[in-house]
Amino acid sequence: MVGYLQNLLESLDFTSIRATFMRVAAVILCLSVHESAHGLAALALGDPTARNMHRLSLNPLRHIDWFGLALMFTAGFGWAKPVPIDPRYFRNPKWGMALTALAGPASNFLLAAASMFLARLCAPDSVLFAFLGYSVPLLSLGLGVFNLIPFPPLDGSKVLAAFLPDRLYMRWMRYEQFGLLILLAVLWLGWDGNFISGTVYWLYLHMATRFIFF
Repeated sequence: MVGYLQNLLESLDFTSIRATFMRVAAVILCLSVHESAHGLAALALGDPTARNMHRLSLNPLRHIDWFGLALMFTAGFGWAKPVPIDPRYFRNPKWGMALTALAGPASNFLLAAASMFLARLCAPDSVLFAFLGYSVPLLSLGLGVFNLIPFPPLDGSKVLAAFLPDRLYMRWMRYEQFGLLILLAVLWLGWDGNFISGTVYWLYLHMATRFIFF
């Protein structure tokens, strides 16, 4: 039994296990911050729905959609539970929805910057430096960039919709439920090319030189 356990431990790639653990932790953190930001923005604009449903929290169990989380690791994209928003509370529903949507990606860019700054305080060869200086900012920037794509149901589509006339706005929002299926098909087929990953790495390199290695 002891020999079996020893062989099992020797066969494990602890570097790979550590990298997987950091990726899982980073994804959960980035998604939780993103969704909480939506709720906080809605609350600031007068909508208490997210607060009343306990979604203003960094507790990942309040935000995680397990199927969407699984896709994050198997397909490279995914989602969390949408934060409930009631636009009737907003003085201007179209712009209220746009600002609430924009808060999600904005929070991811801020999280990436804050994580990089904290990484500068850690030993360069430490696990914490790898987590704060690489895992969190890359995943957070990826989530932010991806959600800015102006295609329903992503956050960028709600920002774009705010500039549409009311007649076109209602039609645009009505097609949101079909947008996810189209988006999934596009991503599965790889039609996005390297645009998203190229943008993310470009942002990461420019931010890293400012916040980590300045």
